[in-house]
Amino acid sequence: MEYQKFGGTIVARLDPGEEILTQVKEIALKEHVALASVQAIGAVSRFTAGVYVTEEKRYLPNEFSGSFEIVSLTGTVSTMDGEFYCHLHMSAGKENGEVFGGHLSQATVSATCEMIIHQIDGAVERRYEEKTGLNILRF
Repeated sequence: MEYQKFGGTIVARLDPGEEILTQVKEIALKEHVALASVQAIGAVSRFTAGVYVTEEKRYLPNEFSGSFEIVSLTGTVSTMDGEFYCHLHMSAGKENGEVFGGHLSQATVSATCEMIIHQIDGAVERRYEEKTGLNILRF
C-alpha cells in the first residue's frame, strides 16, 4: 500500500494480497483519523459481505471468491470507546454482470484498490444500542 495526504483527503493505492479493512485501519491510526468517509474502486479475489437481520441482531455472512470488480465501496471511520471503528459496505460484480454485496467483513485485493478517505474535522463516537443490536453513531 502507498498513500498520500492532500489537506484532509487521503488518496491510497492498495496492492494485490492486501486486506482492505486492515489497510484502512493502518492509515487511520497512522494519520490520526477519528472521523472520515471512505470510498473505493478496484478488484478483489475474495470478500465476505453480510446482511444484518434485525430480529436476530446478527449479520448473515456471504463469502465470495473469484474475479470481482468493486462496483462500490463506501462507509465511515469513527471511534468507539476512543478506539478505531470502521463501517464499510461493498458491492462487487462478476464477469457476467452479477453483483453481490453488503456489510464488509473482509476483502482481499486481487489487482489494485484505489481509495479516497475524506477526513472530517471532529469526532463522533459509537455506542451499542440494545434495541437494534448495532453500534450506532452517538451525537
